[in-house]
Amino acid sequence: MCHCGNYEKYTRRDFLQKTTLGLGAFSMASLMDPGLMARNVMNNIENAGPHFAPKAKRVIYLFQSGGPSQQDLFDYKPLLNKLNGQEIPKSILGNQRLTGMSGGQGEFPLAGSHFNFKQHGQSGAWVSDLMPFTSEIVDDLCFIKSMYTEAINHDPAATFIQTGSQLPGRPSLGAWLSYGLGSENENLPNFVVLVTKDKFGQPLYKRLWGNGFLPSHHQGVQFRAGKHPVLYLHNPPGVEDADRRSQLDVLKQLEEINLENTNDPEIEARINQYEMAYRMQTSVPEVMDVDKEPDYIYDMYGPDSKKPGTYAANALLARRLIEKGVKSVQLYHQGWDHHGNLPNAIKVSCKETDQPTAALIKDLKQRGLLEDTLVVWGGEFGRTSYTQGQLTPDNYGRDHHPRCFTIFMAGAGVKGGFTYGATDDFGYNLADNPMHVHDLQATILHLMGLNHEKLTYKHQGRRYRLTDQFGVVNHNILT
Repeated sequence: MCHCGNYEKYTRRDFLQKTTLGLGAFSMASLMDPGLMARNVMNNIENAGPHFAPKAKRVIYLFQSGGPSQQDLFDYKPLLNKLNGQEIPKSILGNQRLTGMSGGQGEFPLAGSHFNFKQHGQSGAWVSDLMPFTSEIVDDLCFIKSMYTEAINHDPAATFIQTGSQLPGRPSLGAWLSYGLGSENENLPNFVVLVTKDKFGQPLYKRLWGNGFLPSHHQGVQFRAGKHPVLYLHNPPGVEDADRRSQLDVLKQLEEINLENTNDPEIEARINQYEMAYRMQTSVPEVMDVDKEPDYIYDMYGPDSKKPGTYAANALLARRLIEKGVKSVQLYHQGWDHHGNLPNAIKVSCKETDQPTAALIKDLKQRGLLEDTLVVWGGEFGRTSYTQGQLTPDNYGRDHHPRCFTIFMAGAGVKGGFTYGATDDFGYNLADNPMHVHDLQATILHLMGLNHEKLTYKHQGRRYRLTDQFGVVNHNILT
């Protein structure tokens, strides 16, 4: 493609008409890679397809909204229990930015965890008794205990880790993957979002799975529990399939006339979305029908797996979606924002998520899918080692802490039974091998066969990317 002048204004039709190779080149390429033509139709041509052989074909991101407390789950800090109630040393606290919720406190007493930690598996990974099912699969997990971010409040932090920017308006990770890799199933969206129903906590905004300035067909499609998993997908009463087909045919003809007159690529995106919605009328009910899953699968995922819309049911559905060729599935679970009453509240979050998370990884492994499926678990930041509010013998809370937090990954191309990075003895500052959010994003893209520096989109005169101006692939955690 010519990289001079206003090439970005040209549509795919212009390119095919003006190039000397034309359809012949695309036909040859499509014989070598049957999915290439579809990807080029739906994407900016210069970014279609992986840059190199991927280790992961798909990703399931289990986002724990609110910021799980690493000191109570995976980052074992016996010193906190030893010094429980004592003031955090000023040398440790430093001049770091604090939130308005604890910044005005006169004292910052350290809070030891109320939960017991043990080492598990051949890797000897430390896991608290809040996560008994996760402790069984530690040798499949890669713990990153040195994650850090800049954002200290939920909205910008969640937006940052999901889109690469604290400011709204950028494409999400799943949208970038759709843009860069295209689809393997023309009957389902390339990027599906599942949100645990009836959970409360920090708000989840659609921009977290939005397309930003990318073409609209790259946005995440939310599947909901209930009779109509995708809003506005079903025909209204009295409208038959044949009527809908005729309506779409006429609408397509009108849109193509508009496309000829305006050369607006978003019109083509709308046409494709109309057709996708029509095909989804059949494909979505099929993938959502979990009644044929055997009892041992329900037992593996836990009792909530038979309740549509729960985290457990969504975890099972995520496996079914990636089996059907969906490239990216994002699960959101609220309720991890434990400023107070942490000992009781975190038990609820763990009970809802621990067994289904472990079951998903086991299920993928037993089906031979884990070897080319990447699973990511984590929140937007961590929690403080000092208590927010009053510390009592049976209660404490923890404030937001962007300086260090823990996530884990599993599957394609990631070292299992491996721990990367460390925090200091107080669990408050990074001590070894820091890993920034952009490094995580660059590494995920790398595993999916994409160079994060080359996956760009020109918008308003500037080339944007998920990792914006920096980010390094962490080869230390890769096989």
